[in-house]
Amino acid sequence: MGYLDRLRILRDFIDEEPENPFNYYALALELREKDVQEAQKLFDFLLEKHSDYLPVYFPSAHFYAELGQLEKAKETFEIGIDLAIEQNEQKAQKELKNAYQNFLFENDLD
Repeated sequence: MGYLDRLRILRDFIDEEPENPFNYYALALELREKDVQEAQKLFDFLLEKHSDYLPVYFPSAHFYAELGQLEKAKETFEIGIDLAIEQNEQKAQKELKNAYQNFLFENDLD
């Protein structure tokens, strides 16, 4: 299956189930290297409209960091860590904390 086929299928899933955050998440992951602007819109949408969808925090924080949006990446990590604690998702919490510490170190941030 080609890239354009996957995009079409993911967009169809969004049309069929617009309330399901996973569909937007999957499309954002697919687009993040080929269409940065659309991927950012999808990550922004998820973080605003589906802020309780924990899986989005790890890749979106990295995505923002890669774009040089360090403050937004930092905030996304922090909110994701808090959400993981709130949802009692220890594995996600550990992964987010480790990634956050690496992010802070790599970018010489506090």
